[in-house]
Amino acid sequence: MEIQINLLKSLIAIPSLSREEQAAAQLIRQFFADSKVTVNTKMNNTWVKNQFWKEGLPVILLNSHIDTVKAASGYSRDPFSPDVEDGILYGLGSNDAGGSLVTLLAVFMHFNPMENLPFNLIYAATAEEEISGLNGLASILEEIGSLDLAIVGEPTQMQMAIAEKGLIVLDCTAHGKSGHAARDEGENAIYKAIADIDKIRNYRFEKTSLILGEVKMSVTEINAGTQHNVVPDSCTFVIDVRTNEHYSNQQAYKIINELIDSEVVPRSFRLNSSGIALSHPIVQRGISLGLGYYGSPTTSDQAVIPYPSIKIGPGDSARSHTADEYILISELEEGFRIYVDLLTDLVLS
Repeated sequence: MEIQINLLKSLIAIPSLSREEQAAAQLIRQFFADSKVTVNTKMNNTWVKNQFWKEGLPVILLNSHIDTVKAASGYSRDPFSPDVEDGILYGLGSNDAGGSLVTLLAVFMHFNPMENLPFNLIYAATAEEEISGLNGLASILEEIGSLDLAIVGEPTQMQMAIAEKGLIVLDCTAHGKSGHAARDEGENAIYKAIADIDKIRNYRFEKTSLILGEVKMSVTEINAGTQHNVVPDSCTFVIDVRTNEHYSNQQAYKIINELIDSEVVPRSFRLNSSGIALSHPIVQRGISLGLGYYGSPTTSDQAVIPYPSIKIGPGDSARSHTADEYILISELEEGFRIYVDLLTDLVLS
């Protein structure tokens, strides 16, 4: 427990914005070096393997991220001051996802000296999760190798997210024809965009997930016009699309592209929906321990892991990215206990 708290305090004190995680990565690496654990590194990512690794055994990845978002404007305390008050540890990244990061590290260290584990363990502290960056977990999956299971640490109140919605961001452009606003000329691109946005608002994808619900589309940005007396010839808008497991991002894009008249350009297809079967041993183990399960509407590094995975960790997602972020010391204690219980004698067929 002391390892978790002290390491988390040190991480909070180090600014670690996405793409600026060097100091935080060095802190993790120094911890393992001091513990005589061989460290693997690539950019700002760090990973280690258990001491008694045995070829042929199933491989489980324990993963969380070292980067944070920028401190929210409403902070009433220093976001980089790891203050503990009445059993509450405050600080930027304490909840998302420092609590999971250090607790999974403590779990790795708990199992590391054991000689007869029924699985191999990899612990990875990775970068750029908050921006879904290419230089985070995705950049080391090839070096890590094939996995049988991944446990992704995010604040879930130690409940199991067994599915996660995918994300696709679409940049759309409605094309019109410019003209003078005082005369009946031109084709107003704003009106064309409004018609398409209305289609997006009212459209329902046919297939609904029992765990993740419907595919959700939200128009979140719009921009048009240069001056008051000119009919705009273009209007751009952005659609945030959260897919369920019934639609790949490519399929969702194709449906939307055929639905509206505006030009539709996807930023990326990388962050697809992910999930794991209810019958999987880790899920059944969690259920036997009294853990609940749900489908997560938010994305994490699960989206880039092409293997069975669950998302689970101490803390509460509702606190993520908020001012005066915090995690309870009791949540760290409970998280360690539940992680250990999930893995102890776990058999992956």
